[in-house]
Amino acid sequence: MAKKPDKKPEKKARVARAAEEPRLNALGTIVERDIRDEMEQAYLEYAMSVIVSRALPDVRDGLKPVHRRVLYAMRQMGLTHGAKFRKCAAIVGDVMGKYHPHGDQSIYDALARLAQDFSLRYPLVQGQGSFGSIDGDGAAAMRYTEARMHVIGEYTLMDIEKGTVDFMSNYDSTTKEPKVLPAAVPNLLLNGTSGIAVGMATNIPPHNAGEVIDALMLLAKKPKTTIEEVLAIVQGPDFPTGGIIYNKKEITQAYAQGVGPIVMRGKAEIVEGKRRGFEIVITEIPFEVRTAAMIEQMADLVRDKKIEGIRDIRNESDREGLRVVIELKSDATPQRVLNALYKRTNLQRTFHLNMLALVDGIQPRVLSLKEVLEEYLKHRREVITRRSAHDLEKAKERAHILEGLDKALSKIDAVIRAIKQSSSREDARKNLMKKFALTEVQSEAILSLPLASLVKLEREKIAAELGEMKKRIKELNAILESASRLTEVLITELKEVREKFADDRRTQVVKGGVGEIADEDLIPDEQTAIVMTSEGYVKRLSPDVFNTQRRGGKGVTGVGLSEEENVEHFTLANTKDTVLFFTSRGRVFTSPAYEIPQASRTSRGRALVNFIALSKGEAIAAMVTVPKGQRGAGNVVLVTKGGIAKRMEAAQLLNIRRNGLNAMTIRGGDALGWALATSGSDDLILATRKGMSLRFSERDLRAMGRGAAGVKAMGLREGDAVAGAAVIVKASEKSGRIVVIAEAGFGKQVALTQYRKQKRGGKGIKTFGVSPATGNVVSIEIADSEAEELIAVSAKGKTIRTSLKDVRVLSRPARGTKVMKLAPGDRLASFTVL
Repeated sequence: MAKKPDKKPEKKARVARAAEEPRLNALGTIVERDIRDEMEQAYLEYAMSVIVSRALPDVRDGLKPVHRRVLYAMRQMGLTHGAKFRKCAAIVGDVMGKYHPHGDQSIYDALARLAQDFSLRYPLVQGQGSFGSIDGDGAAAMRYTEARMHVIGEYTLMDIEKGTVDFMSNYDSTTKEPKVLPAAVPNLLLNGTSGIAVGMATNIPPHNAGEVIDALMLLAKKPKTTIEEVLAIVQGPDFPTGGIIYNKKEITQAYAQGVGPIVMRGKAEIVEGKRRGFEIVITEIPFEVRTAAMIEQMADLVRDKKIEGIRDIRNESDREGLRVVIELKSDATPQRVLNALYKRTNLQRTFHLNMLALVDGIQPRVLSLKEVLEEYLKHRREVITRRSAHDLEKAKERAHILEGLDKALSKIDAVIRAIKQSSSREDARKNLMKKFALTEVQSEAILSLPLASLVKLEREKIAAELGEMKKRIKELNAILESASRLTEVLITELKEVREKFADDRRTQVVKGGVGEIADEDLIPDEQTAIVMTSEGYVKRLSPDVFNTQRRGGKGVTGVGLSEEENVEHFTLANTKDTVLFFTSRGRVFTSPAYEIPQASRTSRGRALVNFIALSKGEAIAAMVTVPKGQRGAGNVVLVTKGGIAKRMEAAQLLNIRRNGLNAMTIRGGDALGWALATSGSDDLILATRKGMSLRFSERDLRAMGRGAAGVKAMGLREGDAVAGAAVIVKASEKSGRIVVIAEAGFGKQVALTQYRKQKRGGKGIKTFGVSPATGNVVSIEIADSEAEELIAVSAKGKTIRTSLKDVRVLSRPARGTKVMKLAPGDRLASFTVL
């Protein structure tokens, strides 16, 4: 099959001819042209006009033409940061009349954006009146609002009067306007920009001034600095609205290429609400998201039942800052609702980085972060060079005049005689030039010299100024002649800008990608206490809410309970730990600790059935916390209240389904009571309600499968039952103690050395002097050398935190001393050591 002829050369030739051919001849008569050629040429001109003169920023000053014209017009109107505010209508009129012959609304929109602190990281204009809001409100009419330049806005125009940039004629050739601004601040990176041209678009985020200027100074000193070194300083975008950005690796790649996605999330926190339940409080939202639109989006999803568990959404934002409160239903899982909001709403968005800008004012290019910085440094070097040349010329002119004045003042009498003998000013100027070898400029300056300058003090001032001017000339020559000296000036000026405008980063950077991030990455890594009641309500709270008291105190309310409800379990964990819940029937469920809702000290918590699928009549018997990264490591020993025990590999509990997993077969009327994480070479100690204890090696329990029922661990007397079980690690054998506490609040510590190792199955030895006054043993805990405090919880929710030093170390048969004073009808239910 024959190839089709290539039409590209023919097309290029036609376009070239069309560009050369005039549409009208010299007499103004119409010249016939091919319609395709005319359309192509016209479209090309239009496209270039949009690209260069409207939509894309200049890499040097970071401004589009309309923004540049607004700032320049404000300077010409004297609207510096110390001036009185002027009506925006006056500014828009001046811009439109002199520089930007387009619609007044487009000019006002550009002016308003320069004043919006939620659009620009460092606003260039200071507004007075309503310039819009993050809720999505538009700016008030220009006749109502007023504006003047911000200090940082003035820095974009600094030294423009010193020939630092080129000027061009305005649209009607009645005045001049700058092609680019001197830009003493790296505005393109500081404030970013977005724009759509013909066939191309730009989207550059704002950045932190301190980071950008630090990177500029490093690059100025070491031009061969790598992009990796630059990105070690510039962490990523720093949005005016704050928020969180994810995946440092992808951010680095995007900046290295100039193009790439950056995932943004708003900042949200789960807190306990005023009613029974929880709230999600949003205090920061992604860049360019409007609060009202986001709330409306959430409301639509709730109405369409695409997100469940939300009772109400309120916008409580005020002058103090943004605050959106999402009130959850009592049966909702807060973290799951928050994840759904991230997935389905603008609470999570992707910023598509595209660092397209005009290089040298005409060439659109996609630049890497390093290239943007290099182009800015190149511009600033040119500005400093042109400014120095301008200042040098002015300094030379002034020095020339001062030299003439100095020469005249040194021969003042002769000068006065020459002037007095002259017939006219012109004659006097010529006489001075002839007699004293002065130039015309010097002679004119002498003739303009007031008599007051003849006094000694004024003569000294002229001599001093001449000395300063010579020194200034020397400095300016050094800048123009030495690249290293020019770099020093550049860095000094960057330091000044940094000191004036640098502030703290607002946007948090998370190293991991949001796709790889588990919910736990949003949760602070901290110690937490988990409390569960007999009615199946669970909560977590910081141990710090319990103030340390003396032994024997009454404690404080640690959980709000109903009349028939008691505290059953109390344990410590890390928020990143995995919690294994073992039921009385031998099933096991799992939940991250952070998914257990955080609540106040006096709150009841949330029903556990919201997290795990318990059967009717099934209760949680034990909780085991597994540190992050240790799932599947070591062993788990399960102990029943009837003294039966079983050891299994923790790896068997890795893939736990939502409806649970059978971990142990429970026989007869027995019930699972404890689950212990072991290493495989630890000792176990069991204590009974009547005060007996048995210590034996975990190796006495052979490893079994999930369906096994276990073997006899301890022989029990009639009416007795296991009250507690603990693990003794080798490191604790010599210095460790066993903490034993009874129902009436009596407790003690016993050295581990008092417990000899026995064989499993025996009845053990005495560990506590149980009596009607002490009540039965509640449980036991191991206190190692690092254990410092004890937290005990009563059945009625009273909690005490006390130093372990206040709990006396006694012998095994002793009954102990009062650890907690209990109210009538109350009993101690659980405790743990810190």
